[in-house]
Amino acid sequence: MRVAFVASAVPRRCGIATFTFDLAAGVRMADPAVGIQFAAIDEPFAARTYGCDVTWRIAQEDPAAYAAVARAISRSAVDVVNLQHEFGLYGVWHDGRYDDHLRVFLDACTKPVVTTLHTVPPRPEPWMLEAIRDAADRSAAVVVMSATGARLLREVYGISKAPVVIEHGMPVIEPHGRRRLKRALAMEDRSVISTFGFVDPHKGLEYVVEALPEIVARHPRALYLVIGQTHPELLKRQGEAYRNSIIDTARHVGVTDQLRFVNEYLAQAEIVEYLLASDVYVTPYLDPGQITSGTLAYALGAGKAIVSTPYLHASEVLADDRGILVPFRDAHAIAAAVTGILQDPLRKRALEQRAYAYGRATTWPVIGAQVLSLMRHVAAPREDMLLPAPVLIA
Repeated sequence: MRVAFVASAVPRRCGIATFTFDLAAGVRMADPAVGIQFAAIDEPFAARTYGCDVTWRIAQEDPAAYAAVARAISRSAVDVVNLQHEFGLYGVWHDGRYDDHLRVFLDACTKPVVTTLHTVPPRPEPWMLEAIRDAADRSAAVVVMSATGARLLREVYGISKAPVVIEHGMPVIEPHGRRRLKRALAMEDRSVISTFGFVDPHKGLEYVVEALPEIVARHPRALYLVIGQTHPELLKRQGEAYRNSIIDTARHVGVTDQLRFVNEYLAQAEIVEYLLASDVYVTPYLDPGQITSGTLAYALGAGKAIVSTPYLHASEVLADDRGILVPFRDAHAIAAAVTGILQDPLRKRALEQRAYAYGRATTWPVIGAQVLSLMRHVAAPREDMLLPAPVLIA
C-alpha cells in the first residue's frame, strides 16, 4: 500500500510535524512494505530542506497550493491519504476570521482520506464548527485521540459519522536508570519536577514556580526543570517575554536556585532521558478544552507520577488513579500534590506503575498498526484486508 501523509514535516519545529514523523515510523514498523510519501505544509517564507520522502510542498497560506497538491496526489499511485489537522496549520487569519483551507484540499482530492483532528474545541466558534463538519463530510474516516473527542463530535458538532478513537502514540520506553541519568544531567540528589514541550503562556508554568516555595519548604533539594524552547511563532511576535516573566516570578518568590531551563529543541532520545530522570511530571496547562497532549502521553509512557490540571485529555487518561488532577491556576494545589508524592514513596511508585501500564498499550508500534488497519479499511477494495477493520466508536 502507498500512503501520502499531509501535515507539517520535520525538520520544521512543530508538534504536528513530530507527531506525523513518529506515526509514519510506527506504520513502517507495522509493515515495512508500505510506501510512504509526505506533503509538507510550509509556513510563509520557509526555505528548509526536506528528506527525499517529501514529494510535495504546500504554502500554508495559499489555498491554490492546497488544491494543486491535492490534484497531484490524486494523479499519483497513492492509495490513501493520511491528513493531520490542526487549526493554525491549514490556513490564514484575515479580518478577524480564520480561513481554514482543509476544505479546499479535500474538495480537490479524489483519493480516500483519513483525517486526524488534533483539536476539537468543546465550545467552537462558527468557523471551527464549519471546518470540522466539512472534514467529517469529505473524509473517508475521521480519527480523534480520545473518547471525549468522539463525544464532542457527536454532541457539539452534530456529526453522525462515527469517528475512530486512536490514542496519541508514545515511544517505547523502559522506565529505569533514574539515578544514573540524574548524575549524567548534573541533578544528582535533587527531587526533579519537570515539564517539557514548547514554552508559551497557555502552559501555566508560572503556577508551578509559585508552588515551589511550599515544595522547597518540605523538600529543600527540589528542582523544577522546564524543558523546551519558546514556541517559534510566539518567539517571532514577543521574543522571550513569557520566559522572562517566569524568571521574574521565580526571583519574586525566592526560588531562582530551584528553577532550571533547558532552552533547546531536543531530540526524542534526549527528552526521554530528562523524563526518566524526573520524579514528578507536571502539566499545569490552562485550556480546559485541550483534547490531546503529546507531552502527557510521553510522561505516561515513561511511567511518571503525574500532576495535571483537568483539561479534557488529562481528565480522561489520568482517571482510575493514574495521576493527580488539581484545579486550574492553583499553585497551592500543585504544591500539595507534588509534596504528597515526594513524601510518600509507596504512593509515588503506585502512580508510576499505573501510568506505565496504560502507556504500554499506546506505543508508536501499537498506534502505527491501528492506523495502518484503518487506512487499509478505507482503501478497500484496492488493498487486501491484511489486518482486522478498526472498531468504530458510536
